[in-house]
Amino acid sequence: MEEKKKNADIVEVTREIVENKENDLVVKFTRAYNFEGETISEVDLSGMDDLSANDMIKANKVLNASGNATVLPEMALEYTLVIASYATKRPVEFFKALRPKDAIKIKNKVTSFFFGEE
Repeated sequence: MEEKKKNADIVEVTREIVENKENDLVVKFTRAYNFEGETISEVDLSGMDDLSANDMIKANKVLNASGNATVLPEMALEYTLVIASYATKRPVEFFKALRPKDAIKIKNKVTSFFFGEE
């Protein structure tokens, strides 16, 4: 009986770790946004796990085309918003319309994803 309780506790802790990791890439906005008839109060950036280096190259080309060439594009606001767009499959225009505080939340989450340890 004691062994079953230990196993159940292990399963519960594992479930909490997985849920926290998934929620770690969800950005909650300071207010809800209305975009193309949809009310959006948060975005899930977990799609970054599925991006490739090619997506990063494309985002860098978008950055360069806008005249915002930088040595470290992963730290540029526009670059991180393009990456968020790719990860969420939402138009970049949505992210560019965010209030500064919410845009910085996105930037920080994307940058943390790129530079965070595993």
